[in-house]
Amino acid sequence: MTVPAAARNLHDRIRGAVEEHRDAILGVSHAIHAQPEVAFEEYRAAALVADLVEAHGYTVERGVGRLPTAVRGTLAGGLGADGPCIGVLAEYDALPGLGHGCGHNTMAASGVGAAIALAAVAPDIRGRIVFLGTPAEELGSGKEMLLQDGAFAGIDAALLFHPSDLTHTRVILLASEDVDVTFTGLQSHAASDPWLGRNALDAMIGLFVSVGLWRQQLRPETRVHGIITDGGSAANMIPSTTAARFMIRAADPTTYDQMRTRFSALVAAAALAADCEGSVVFSGRSTSMRNNEVLVRLWSANLVAAGVLDGHPVPELAGSSDMGNVSLAMPAIHPCLAICDAGVAGHSIEFRDAAALPRADEVTLLAARLVAQTASDLLQDPSLVAAAWQEHRGG
Repeated sequence: MTVPAAARNLHDRIRGAVEEHRDAILGVSHAIHAQPEVAFEEYRAAALVADLVEAHGYTVERGVGRLPTAVRGTLAGGLGADGPCIGVLAEYDALPGLGHGCGHNTMAASGVGAAIALAAVAPDIRGRIVFLGTPAEELGSGKEMLLQDGAFAGIDAALLFHPSDLTHTRVILLASEDVDVTFTGLQSHAASDPWLGRNALDAMIGLFVSVGLWRQQLRPETRVHGIITDGGSAANMIPSTTAARFMIRAADPTTYDQMRTRFSALVAAAALAADCEGSVVFSGRSTSMRNNEVLVRLWSANLVAAGVLDGHPVPELAGSSDMGNVSLAMPAIHPCLAICDAGVAGHSIEFRDAAALPRADEVTLLAARLVAQTASDLLQDPSLVAAAWQEHRGG
């Protein structure tokens, strides 16, 4: 893809702006990494990113829709706001008990960095930039809430990078949902009169055994996994209540819906076997990803121009993200850049530690540059936006 001279000029200025503000951008990454906050509780991170984008000319809304830790900043181009509207996204929630084992600190910092770089070239663009700080990716599907609450209204393309152990421009996401299970029985003394109780822990163990047996018949790309969050309070008491959280994942909606129905049946069966009552609550559904090829090509061209090759095929198996929900609503991409050696598992201590090392810092700056350059390409050439929407609508 040949880059016009005007676009090259903006690209160079974007690269210069990222370098000029590298300390502030990396300061965001390190601060968020050092003080991890879990889903819906990212108050420090939200304030940090809001302050920085506001300092660079964005009109900032702190708290968006039902999410007090969401941030929405808007900036109009100096040539007028009557052009494309490009969304630059940032994530910043951490994993409970682990911290930033998914590297969301780098995603927050790169989104802020892209917003800063676009502000530097805003006088020479037409259209609008929307910075979205999106909470609760790890639990609750915050982006779906923001979609429902209108935070994405008017956005023509949504751009968000993700750190990984491999670099690839497309991503496969599994549809997923959080599942909270509660069993209720009857408490009694575990030694003197256990026959008077109805053991809710027996029901929970029965459910885990059933899930383990079910996995033999599940397709390789599907997943069911969970943890017990309440297994009772004392060994000498028959537990009256137990609770667990599961996640169900599948590559396509039909398979997912079948799994959802089967899981509910397993809960009912486990409750019946233990003479307990069972409750199952589904929430925070994320969908599979639609990679927009127009946007992929733009990102890939900028990646190559930066001296990085997309040398890895798209992994056949992946996790889940509410970025999939965004991709069903508008053209979107969620490319990955390697911050560590291949084979380092996500959601691990090793990946968490890698997310604060110098290699991750350089990738964070690169991601900021690539997001901003891809956004500037779209802002400069509305026909690209039209082509992305045509593809999205199946045209």
